[in-house]
Amino acid sequence: MVTKAKKAQTIDDLKAALLSSKMTIVSDYKGTTVHELTTLRRNIQAAGGDLTIAKNTLIKKAVESDSSFDVISEFLEGPTAVAYTSGDPVPVAKAITEYIKKVKKTSVKGGILEGKKILEADITQISELPSKEVLIAKMLGSLNAPAQNVVYALSGVSRNLVYALEAIRKQKES
Repeated sequence: MVTKAKKAQTIDDLKAALLSSKMTIVSDYKGTTVHELTTLRRNIQAAGGDLTIAKNTLIKKAVESDSSFDVISEFLEGPTAVAYTSGDPVPVAKAITEYIKKVKKTSVKGGILEGKKILEADITQISELPSKEVLIAKMLGSLNAPAQNVVYALSGVSRNLVYALEAIRKQKES
């Protein structure tokens, strides 16, 4: 039997986690086994997020103080699992979409990304994005490319001068 104190603690934990998250994904877990859910939870934790299964009423009470979570109530029907992250949302979205493709028993209902409602298609698009580190590396490579081209062009002038002098030397020797 779950006591009122335990429910209050669950609500407080959910409130703290969800209100500090950048992305929250609500999904259905009907038909999945405990082993499959444990695997999903570990994959999400490895991606920098967390997965919680709670009653819909407790989730509603946890987020009722923040109006940006009003849209989440439309997703709270049936068995509900909530994945959330306060870090980079891309790895968590990838973990969930890969799990759904593999298991084919569950689906994403929707979610919230930085206060805006997102649907399953949006989460799929987010999961296809490269990670933050890859994007930063690409941007730095793009910023570095003009400098590399200038160095290559300037070294080409001196290299061509050396080739010309070498050709003149060979011509004078013969």
